[in-house]
Amino acid sequence: MKCGIVDVGSNTIRLSIYQYEGKQFKRLLNKKEMAGLAEYIRGGTLSDSGILVACRVLAGFKALLDNFQISDLYVFGTASVRNIVNTEDVLETIREVTGISVEVLTGAEEAELSFRGAMLESSVPSGLLADIGGGSTELVAYHEEAITSGCSLPMGSLSLFSKFSDGLFPAKGERRAMRNYVERELERAKTLGVRCRHLVGVGGTIRAAAALCNDLAGADPDNRLIPAEEIHSLYHSLKKGDRDTLRQMLRSAPDRVHTILPGLIILTTVLKAYGVETVSVSSSGVREGYLLSRVIKEG
Repeated sequence: MKCGIVDVGSNTIRLSIYQYEGKQFKRLLNKKEMAGLAEYIRGGTLSDSGILVACRVLAGFKALLDNFQISDLYVFGTASVRNIVNTEDVLETIREVTGISVEVLTGAEEAELSFRGAMLESSVPSGLLADIGGGSTELVAYHEEAITSGCSLPMGSLSLFSKFSDGLFPAKGERRAMRNYVERELERAKTLGVRCRHLVGVGGTIRAAAALCNDLAGADPDNRLIPAEEIHSLYHSLKKGDRDTLRQMLRSAPDRVHTILPGLIILTTVLKAYGVETVSVSSSGVREGYLLSRVIKEG
């Protein structure tokens, strides 16, 4: 059987097409649109323009599945529709315009599904999962492949950029304000007593950080295990914002030029707070977790 799963995020809207039989599956296609829905939120409300962007992208994905004669489409929303005041209006408009129903995941559900998906690739039985998205960050501490604690924080790479930055590259004072905000959110989450030497990373920020680290080190582009020290060094290199920095970003992470520094501020703050020494990048995450939990209904 085949199905499509769409993740409506604050920065990107992503479609994955899977073929599955019983509990086994493989990903056939990935497609993303840089929708930037967080940029359309004003006073906690997603604007009509933002809703139309979501409708356009979802209608396009639905048409693509129709071309492949795939009728099963599952769509879920995360912080982009969870952390707004007009959620019901947004869902109703999307349903009326596209015929698509969107399930809104709670922060706890998103964290659990991200963990479930990421563990498909992880060989480290204990550590910390971080899913840094455009509008939220999910953190899950786990031991012997079982969740011990978790939280969803209302901060992401795009929402930090929108909240604090007036230019393409955050200025020194803006970066300091971002880091203070992240530290306050981590303190509020009451998880700072946890110490985890290894972090499994999910999401575009961590994938972009790995690509940039590999580029700087001249490593294999497919390398997915990054020392935390390299990520800290990457941040200190990129925050200069000079021409060489921009060229490197355009070469390795062109679609994240404006969000990579805010995302790295979240990531480096988390690495420091939890004593992380190594980071592995997972290509599986919340969509695979959703497939296992909601579609295949495994366990």
